[in-house]
Amino acid sequence: MARDRLEELRRRNHEAESGGGPERLARQKADGKLPARERIQLLLDPATFEELDRFVLHRSHDFGMETQRIPGDGVVTGHGTIEGRSVFVFAQDFTVFGGSLSETYAAKICKIMDLAMKVGAPIIGLNDSGGARIQEGVVSLGGYAEIFLRNTLASGVIPQISAIMGPCAGGAVYSPAITDFNIMVQGTSYMFITGPDVIKAVTHQEVTKEELGGAMTHASVSGVAHFAVQDDPSALALIRDLLSYLPSNNMEDPPRRVPTDDPRREDDRLDRIVPSDPNKPYDMKEIVRAVVDDGVFLEVHEHYARNLLVGFGRMDGGTVGIVANQPMVLAGTLDIDASLKGARFVRFCDAFNIPLVTFEDVPGFLPGTDQEHRGIIKHGAKLLYAYAEATVPKVTVITRKSYGGAYCVMGSKHIRTDFNFAFPTAEIAVMGPEGAVNILYRRELQGAEQPEALRREKVEEFRDKFANPYVAAERGFVDEVIEPHQTRRKIVGALRILKTKRDTSPPKKHGNIPL
Repeated sequence: MARDRLEELRRRNHEAESGGGPERLARQKADGKLPARERIQLLLDPATFEELDRFVLHRSHDFGMETQRIPGDGVVTGHGTIEGRSVFVFAQDFTVFGGSLSETYAAKICKIMDLAMKVGAPIIGLNDSGGARIQEGVVSLGGYAEIFLRNTLASGVIPQISAIMGPCAGGAVYSPAITDFNIMVQGTSYMFITGPDVIKAVTHQEVTKEELGGAMTHASVSGVAHFAVQDDPSALALIRDLLSYLPSNNMEDPPRRVPTDDPRREDDRLDRIVPSDPNKPYDMKEIVRAVVDDGVFLEVHEHYARNLLVGFGRMDGGTVGIVANQPMVLAGTLDIDASLKGARFVRFCDAFNIPLVTFEDVPGFLPGTDQEHRGIIKHGAKLLYAYAEATVPKVTVITRKSYGGAYCVMGSKHIRTDFNFAFPTAEIAVMGPEGAVNILYRRELQGAEQPEALRREKVEEFRDKFANPYVAAERGFVDEVIEPHQTRRKIVGALRILKTKRDTSPPKKHGNIPL
């Protein structure tokens, strides 16, 4: 009898592990997608996955569903480890009912989300689903809402990472949208609220799935995707890499590694990167990579709002979040997209105890009717709000331009930044010399015999007097003017002092960020 029961268990396990059957699994691979269980095995440390609810079945009896019952019901859920740290994971199985979400399927996901919150471990979702299971109607929709609620409650408590590895349409897109990071696979994944057929019927526009909601569309245009990768293995490797920078929950500090890079290292290249001509661009990534441990910078939102860089690095073995203006794109100005990108990243770092290092070279906010009409005031305020509310250690380095309201926003001393450094090339003023002279000397220029010669003279005078770091340093708004090659040593020293920093905000339920 005991042997019979053991054989029964093995038979049931095999049935659950077979998903939609060999033909559908073969089709999944032919489409360039790994099966759900293979994705989990690649993601987690070897032999650490513990599956939950593998025998769960749907409860639908409509539309002939009572004859189609597959153990697991289209989603594989459980927990395991990544680099020895506990994580919870669910992987939608497109070979079972197209990965469509049922009442019990949603309950499986909610169960591991609840457990992840209780134990303080990250939750990872591998999305590959046709959406709500139509045969189940409102209970399927209710299942999505239950997941959305848990995404919201978990936000800022545990890291939430979504990989879009197939279709993700309709209401299904809102769960990944709430999570902290979205990774999309090029060529096999897409996200949209309504598909090309509906758009054509309603608006008569013709668009492909890839154009509408493919990986590069969301990585470069909408900003919905933080990363776009080539294939499933790349997506899973990226999740492992990303998690190596993050704490397991908001009560822990980020993981530290024994540094292999001298924390006092100085780099003479930094003395030559910023051009003497204030109008000449340079690549801010060169400065970032010269400063972080071993030159490793994991850029987030690489293809979106490229005038602002955000991402993770390590300094002295500890994780830092990096925000930097990029003079190579739009002269490093802040526009709507850059403000949104920066605000979201800064708030994530603050929620998870990740120190912020800002490299600043910003001539201001991008002017123009398009930006004004689309709400640059409101959206720019989001970045200001994020920096101002952040209580994690904050260090700012001004490499060149720091003008106007953008000076205030980008981690200035006035919004609780702890250490503010400036290169000798820094220009801190209300506006650039040319613009200032046009306003301050308008009448003199109009009446001058040689207006251009006078303008050049006044521009140089303004630059000498105001477009430098010393006026701000005299006021204490810049703590120290440093030689560029000292940057790494100065930042590491500041972060070491700030390890015991404690800062608070007034008691409140939550603020009202200008959404």
